[in-house]
Amino acid sequence: MNPVVHFEMPYRDRQRAADFYARAFGWQTRFLGPEAGHYLLVTTALSDVDPAAPRGAISGGLFPFKADWPDQHPSIVIAVQDIREAMDRVARAGGQVLGEPVLIPGFGDYVSFRDTEGNRNSMVQAEVAGHSPAPLPSPL
Repeated sequence: MNPVVHFEMPYRDRQRAADFYARAFGWQTRFLGPEAGHYLLVTTALSDVDPAAPRGAISGGLFPFKADWPDQHPSIVIAVQDIREAMDRVARAGGQVLGEPVLIPGFGDYVSFRDTEGNRNSMVQAEVAGHSPAPLPSPL
C-alpha cells in the first residue's frame, strides 16, 4: 500500500491560519521562509514521541494562495516507493500527472496529479540517506 503521509491546504493569511489551527485544534505550527515558499508546517499529533497519540495520524502544511495557480484546494500527499512507476500507474488508471517531479530537500521527489474525479493530490518518493534523486532537466 502507498499511505497518505501529508496533507496540504492554501492560506491567504499565514499568521491568521496558524492562529486558527493552534487555537481550534491545538496543532503546532512552524513558519518556513522564502527558500521553502513561505510554507506553514503543521503538526497534528506527536505519535513518534507520545505512545498515546492516535495511530495513523498525519501532519501537513499550508501554502500561500496564488490567484493565478490552478487547483488550490485541500489535498493529500501519498508516499510511493518509485515516483516514476507511480506516475505511470496514475496515467494508466486514467489520471493526469501534472508536470515533472520536483526535489524538495529533506522531503523527496514530489509531483501533483489529478485523479479521475478531477481532484488534485500529490505523491512523494522520500529521500533516502546517502541517495540523491536524479536531477531534473533544465527547463529551457
